[in-house]
Amino acid sequence: MKLNIDSPPTLIWLDDHIEIIEQTLLPAELKVIKLRNVEEVIDAIFRLAVRGAPAIGACGAYGIVVALNEGSPATVDEARAILDKDGERIGNARPTAVNLSWAVNRVCTYAKKGETVEDIHRLALESANAVFNEDRAACDAIGTFGSEELADYSVIMTHCNAGRLATTGIGTALGVIYGKARAGQEVEVYSSETRPLLQGARLTSWELSTAGIPVTVMPDSAGSSLLRTGRIHAVVVGADRIAANGDVANKVGTYTHALAAKAAGVPFYVAAPTSTLDALTATGADIEIEQRIPEEIQRCGDKQTTPDGVNIWNPAFDVTPAELVTAIITEVGVLRPDYNESIRGALAAVATK
Repeated sequence: MKLNIDSPPTLIWLDDHIEIIEQTLLPAELKVIKLRNVEEVIDAIFRLAVRGAPAIGACGAYGIVVALNEGSPATVDEARAILDKDGERIGNARPTAVNLSWAVNRVCTYAKKGETVEDIHRLALESANAVFNEDRAACDAIGTFGSEELADYSVIMTHCNAGRLATTGIGTALGVIYGKARAGQEVEVYSSETRPLLQGARLTSWELSTAGIPVTVMPDSAGSSLLRTGRIHAVVVGADRIAANGDVANKVGTYTHALAAKAAGVPFYVAAPTSTLDALTATGADIEIEQRIPEEIQRCGDKQTTPDGVNIWNPAFDVTPAELVTAIITEVGVLRPDYNESIRGALAAVATK
């Protein structure tokens, strides 16, 4: 299988600004936009112009450099004040994905070691580059471990988008797909639409089809009956936050697919870097679930889809209990139950690097 993944990167730092693919326009238009100030960074993260836990982590990391450039601090105290103020604003742009606050805190903490304004700028960019490059390497490793774990599975179902558009590299869940293709393994993908914003239909299908990987889009609600047919060999999804016990917060609808996979006897995998593992959150019940704006449900494009005045409940994520997760594929290996132990071991392995 010939693999083509040479499209523009999801995001990159160029000179004094961030450039991102404007994902709200896909698949109709591939457009790159520039983020030159803090408001643009926050807006891009919130409205999903850049999305995916690792990608928004990297965007937030570079957002700190943007904040320093925009603020033009004259003293070390002024620079550190910018780190505190804008670090909090950027880090809270989307609350569920732990990679964002993790990356922002990492850059701010490292930059504050600088003893001059110039040092703080340099350290901030150095740390943001490290976040970016580590995620790229993590994606490659996830792809390798995933291809080995799923070597006997050729028909994969996924939900939302956890590929090149969601990371700085080849992706997490889709990184496994690319890893299989790179290893010469046969692979095809069934992608659920992922309502209400259709990340699976708009983004995953665009990404896989342009890469040369066979992909079929289906309604979210068709997943359970498809799994029951035996056509699907495994389900692989990404994650926005994984609690210490292995509970997984991912795009809303993931829990439904996990339940259906369990009923059908199909293995259910989560692929995520260790930056998504949250040792400070004991269980999924402690994860804050972002509520999105009602308009995402009330309209589809320019068409009104609900009557005026009805209530809207629009959670961006749901939580899949650890007992439904076959294994978690990370850059340091495949984690298996008991997740309290394996997650603790993975984080310890990363800390000693």
